[in-house]
Amino acid sequence: MNAPWNPSHYLQFADDRSRPFLDLVARIQGEPRSIVDLGCGPGHLTAVLRARWPDASVHGVDSSAEMIERANAENHDAGATYEVADVSGWAPEGEVDAIVSNALFQWVPDQLAVIERLSSYVAPGGTFALQVPFNYAGPSHTLLHEISSRGPYASHTEDLHADRGTAPEAYLELFSRLGWEADVWETTYLHVLHGDDPVFAWISSTGARPIIQALPEGLREEFVDDYKAALREAYPKTEHGTVFRFERVFAVARQAE
Repeated sequence: MNAPWNPSHYLQFADDRSRPFLDLVARIQGEPRSIVDLGCGPGHLTAVLRARWPDASVHGVDSSAEMIERANAENHDAGATYEVADVSGWAPEGEVDAIVSNALFQWVPDQLAVIERLSSYVAPGGTFALQVPFNYAGPSHTLLHEISSRGPYASHTEDLHADRGTAPEAYLELFSRLGWEADVWETTYLHVLHGDDPVFAWISSTGARPIIQALPEGLREEFVDDYKAALREAYPKTEHGTVFRFERVFAVARQAE
């Protein structure tokens, strides 16, 4: 089931969600003239790429028509274009200097094969940089799958419990095998969230979205109540906010000249 993405809901935590992209881009070397942003979402990070490389062209690709509609409506950068496409079968029209991706590849089946295929479009001396969540062992996800596997929910969610995490060693091995110089690392962010049920607000627009949308009306609201209660216990509110521990994996690989 391809549940629609809600750009406004996704952007509720735009600053926290953007931080990993900033950290990723900071490790890219050189002066790319053509950049592809895979999983560009609503285009809010085009400005980050433009600030770093003001003369580069940027082409954003996302499978969500809602996200691309928002990108086209709100980004008036003459050097940026956007396209609705599934990255699993998409390819650029020719060589590009850099491919970047922020929190996309965990959604892509056979992601390592897709990354290897797309890397063939990176020009000599170019870069492939990606960042993915690696928090599937955290309470936000274990509770999601534990609760949705119970009683009335299970028949609607049985095909939605795959662990989408990929160990950093897998990216290092892939790019090393291709003969690229690879810089791979992990970072744990402690996001301090505010408001009522902030962890639910965060994950309901991303990782929990397929399960929530798979449930019929009525049952969906019951699940949300159960899930919110479990998250409140796992992530108690403190005097300075609710601390949400989030691990991510980064890989920046550069092809030889």
